[in-house]
Amino acid sequence: MKAEGFLSALSQRDARYHLHGFTNAVKNHDEGGKVMTRAEGIYVFDEHGEKHIEALSGLWSVAVGFNEPRLIDAAMRQMSVLPFYHSFVQRSHQPLIDLAAKLVEMAPVPMSKVFFTNSGSEANDTAIKLVWYRANALGQPQKKKIITRNRAYHGVTIGSGSLTGMPHVHGGFDLPLAGFLHLTAPHFYREGRAGEPEEQFSTRLAAELDALIVREGPDSIGAFFAEPLMGAGGVVMPPAGYWEKIQAVLARYDILLVADEVICGFGRTGKMFGSQYFNIRPDMMVLSKQLSSSYLPISALVINDRVYGPVAEESSRRGTFGHGLTAGGHPVAAAVALENIAIIEERGLVERARVLGERMHSRLSALLEQPVVGEVRGVGLIAAIELVADKSSKAPLDAPGKLGQMAAEALAKRNVITRNIGDAIALCPPLIITEVELDDLLGRVEDAIDEVSRQIYAA
Repeated sequence: MKAEGFLSALSQRDARYHLHGFTNAVKNHDEGGKVMTRAEGIYVFDEHGEKHIEALSGLWSVAVGFNEPRLIDAAMRQMSVLPFYHSFVQRSHQPLIDLAAKLVEMAPVPMSKVFFTNSGSEANDTAIKLVWYRANALGQPQKKKIITRNRAYHGVTIGSGSLTGMPHVHGGFDLPLAGFLHLTAPHFYREGRAGEPEEQFSTRLAAELDALIVREGPDSIGAFFAEPLMGAGGVVMPPAGYWEKIQAVLARYDILLVADEVICGFGRTGKMFGSQYFNIRPDMMVLSKQLSSSYLPISALVINDRVYGPVAEESSRRGTFGHGLTAGGHPVAAAVALENIAIIEERGLVERARVLGERMHSRLSALLEQPVVGEVRGVGLIAAIELVADKSSKAPLDAPGKLGQMAAEALAKRNVITRNIGDAIALCPPLIITEVELDDLLGRVEDAIDEVSRQIYAA
């Protein structure tokens, strides 16, 4: 490894003491990374004063921008009154009561209760435990297996990491655990067969789900977990007819549906929840990220009576519901979340995501004229640009991910922070982005893709 003297002072300290998530530790030690020092709106500034467009909203999460004074004030007000309290043993506090009521009221389908956690991973872990706890309560101790999709992202804890369908989340960690089953990713561009219509692809995926349930035994399957659209797996839009067909299979075998709204929730798709956009009727909804614009860690699991009733009765038989987190539903985080939701509603940011999303997708679709662009996909203010070396075969360049890395580097040169997911470039700007800022971002994206095309096809 290189000497630390090659790095800036801040990067040197960071590399010396900090093990980063989703990072090559040796590469970070050798090269360091960007250290951010302040932010304004959709922009973040690094230690050298360079101004960058945060085109992924941090981690798909900063809906109202990076320096919203109302969220700062909400945190300070709550901190001065009740800086911490918990919700164990029949205790509670006003921000938590108000936030739970607000989330039940906002839910796109009838819901009953909210359980608060600190991250999407913890909320999904809680959902897994509720599936198991409920099965025991109903005298169905075998009904514990859970089905998800390849390329799905549901978190990285032992339970939620088992839900996630990504090899790099499993590798080295002995995941997934037994009882977690993964099926074909619902990505028509990559998984559809030659000559297969999109609706037929959905029918095939529903039949695959049905066959797995029959093979494993319907009485052994507790739940199906899914994102309305897959976010970190590449911004994968469900194919035509997909959700209608999948829900019909689940209803046939009395299997719970858990909608992971961690990325889709609070306006990202141009509807308040992805479940509304895709007409999904979940039994549980997992919320985080844009719930507080990630100003403070908070997440929530919203459940219906079908889940709550047996769980409540079992807790009475046992004397307690033996699950909870010290900071789950923290009063300061809850107060910030309430203010964040108020801003989203008052400023019409959901409708803004729909309108500006149409503008973004219309302009991105023109990139399909580039020889290196195979697909443009997404809805609202979330999108992905799939890069290929050959459009007819959809083949990568040399190795999967190389084109995506080239595009990410071309964007970084233009001070755009985003992420390549394999050979797809993801875009997920804050909901507060203006038309002028969006056009500026898209201009930089167009220039970067053009540079990659010229590099590949100049000869």
